[in-house]
Amino acid sequence: MFLASCSNDDEAGIIPPIDDGMVDDGMDDDMQMMDPDFSGTFAQVDYMGRPGINTVLSATGAIKDMHNQAVPSEMAAIFQPDFQEQLEALHDAYAIALGADPADINYEPNILSGILGFDVTADILTTVLATDVLEIAPNAQTTYFDGTVPIGLTGRTLEDDVIDISLILLFGGENGARFNGEGGLPQLVTDGVPLTAENITTTFPYIGLPE
Repeated sequence: MFLASCSNDDEAGIIPPIDDGMVDDGMDDDMQMMDPDFSGTFAQVDYMGRPGINTVLSATGAIKDMHNQAVPSEMAAIFQPDFQEQLEALHDAYAIALGADPADINYEPNILSGILGFDVTADILTTVLATDVLEIAPNAQTTYFDGTVPIGLTGRTLEDDVIDISLILLFGGENGARFNGEGGLPQLVTDGVPLTAENITTTFPYIGLPE
């Protein structure tokens, strides 16, 4: 998480060099430490813990904007019904495109079910995803999802292809490959953009140039 603050006061936030007692810098010792100035009016315009979730599951621009400005503790109660409705609507749209009855193609409990030991139903999944934060599990491996961690979504590493993982959780069904582009089915479990070693660097900002 990054926090940035700006001020229109050229002097605000500047901490002069600390007096080492050897050189007279012409400044009062009382001026050596200054508290940051957070006065003013701030407006939250975006909020994103899990990339793509708001984009896929918010059916309208108005819902997207509301979600971006919502308080995380209130997100699940407010947005879960909309997210679940949109998830089912997307399955209906794919059913119609395939010439099938929408009643026959619905969300299926996803690959997390086998790890957690219970069916991750549409309402459970959308309740989790509606709260747009990245959980942290201090005593578990940090991963968006790698198929082995007893609980999923325990954080995020640069190696995690979060868009593909999200698509798998939404459309992959119990084995993660339900809509994999084979047998006349649409390709819904990947965005087709692979994550390669060249994308990751050892120096800031740790992401390689776009391919």
